[in-house]
Amino acid sequence: MAGSDGTSPRDLRVLDAIRRGIVIPAHPLALTASRKLDERRQRGLSRYYVAAGAGGLAVGVHTTQFAIRDPRYGLHRPVLEIAAEEMRRAEEGRNEPLVGIAGVCGPTPQAVREAELAGLLGYDAALVSLGALRAATDDDLVAHCRAVADVLPVMGFYLQPAVGGRRLGPRFWRAFCELPRAVAIKIAPFNRYQTLDVVRAVVESGRDDLALYTGNDDSIVVDLITPWRLRRDGRPVERRIVGGLLGHWAFWTREAVDIHRTCRGVADGGGDVPTDLLRTAVEVTDANAAVFDAAGDFRGCIPGIHEVLRRQGLLEGTWCLDPAEALSPGQAEEIDRVIRAYPHLRDDDLVAANLDAWLA
Repeated sequence: MAGSDGTSPRDLRVLDAIRRGIVIPAHPLALTASRKLDERRQRGLSRYYVAAGAGGLAVGVHTTQFAIRDPRYGLHRPVLEIAAEEMRRAEEGRNEPLVGIAGVCGPTPQAVREAELAGLLGYDAALVSLGALRAATDDDLVAHCRAVADVLPVMGFYLQPAVGGRRLGPRFWRAFCELPRAVAIKIAPFNRYQTLDVVRAVVESGRDDLALYTGNDDSIVVDLITPWRLRRDGRPVERRIVGGLLGHWAFWTREAVDIHRTCRGVADGGGDVPTDLLRTAVEVTDANAAVFDAAGDFRGCIPGIHEVLRRQGLLEGTWCLDPAEALSPGQAEEIDRVIRAYPHLRDDDLVAANLDAWLA
């Protein structure tokens, strides 16, 4: 995506889509039983998300498995390439762009190289993970984000510590908002106090053009329907979390798109929140607890996503690059429970009707 000077028409549409709010699934990694890339199913997943109504894809993020960067596997570029190819192909028949978000991580030189690769492959923005910079000061972290932003527009990322994140206070987020090429922030600390820290920093910065996205899998619907009203210069300012970039949206994606649309309609209407939508909020959180293995401190979160996709036929198995990364004891039974309890959250009919075509 170009900067403010010479921005292309597509770039402007991408920025508009991000600011309006879209559903961005965090893309899983499809492997064979021998833990090699299953390209057919990797492409099939991308096609599923597009058909389900997603507004973009996030690739190279936690759900994709950070280990794809390990030279032993050599999967980082191939996985980004496959999703980029599928998004470009799907865009040919659309008026709206498909927003490509590439996860970047590691020390600054690595993160910059990853952003350069993503830009070369046509991604629109970089989701910057700061988990590897645990000893860095706020100033160091901002300098790191600025270096990435010199290559590609950036989406900030507050990742919960349980899966590799670190604490990021209001001072950091206030400084992050001053980066001209910051386009959004994914808020995913799974913590209401820390979520509020981010929203307050954005309000106080005056960056009304910087979009807020939820990654709080335990509070997706509530995040999307909450009017975040704070004060700037003595005056009330209201902001909304407009979209989500979520591993939870990597399964049952069509219904996630419908829920997002409903939430945006309620938010735009400004009226009372329907009781049914609050009920849905509880159901989504309950389903997430099972799939993401909240009882096991999220150790089984990626295999849990794989298990749902396996049951639908999109994946062949739940294999991860790390053989030790597997479903936790009792997690499969919990997934059984939420599948039975919430059939209206599932999109099995969409998958069954299109699976052969997506895997062709």
